[in-house]
Amino acid sequence: MARVVTPDQAKRLGLAGRTSFEIVSGEMGASNASVRLVEIPVQHPGEEPRGPHVHHGFEECIYVLSGEGRTLTAGGSYPVRQGDTVLVPAEEPHVTRNTGTTPLMLLCFFPTPDVAKSTEDLPLTWP
Repeated sequence: MARVVTPDQAKRLGLAGRTSFEIVSGEMGASNASVRLVEIPVQHPGEEPRGPHVHHGFEECIYVLSGEGRTLTAGGSYPVRQGDTVLVPAEEPHVTRNTGTTPLMLLCFFPTPDVAKSTEDLPLTWP
């Protein structure tokens, strides 16, 4: 049965360096999908950037709602802005950072009901 998820039903996640809400997941009844709304704040001088992470066994599709940034992966560095979509293959370390003057808003899609179960944070030294 179809379902509408309202903003107050989204689960706030305590992820470092960003504000993240899980809108759809296995906890909410999805069997093969998760969707997250992520806000990456403007980085201030002297502030340590957040580290990369990797998803084991599934890819991530990132749609840029607003702002501008850079997605760093094992395969390269890519500027991103409103309307862009980034496809990160499974097992590829990555991080998206804000390079603009306003918050970077992302909508992230995953073909798994439990993102956290197979996501690993990596040391800040990469990249």
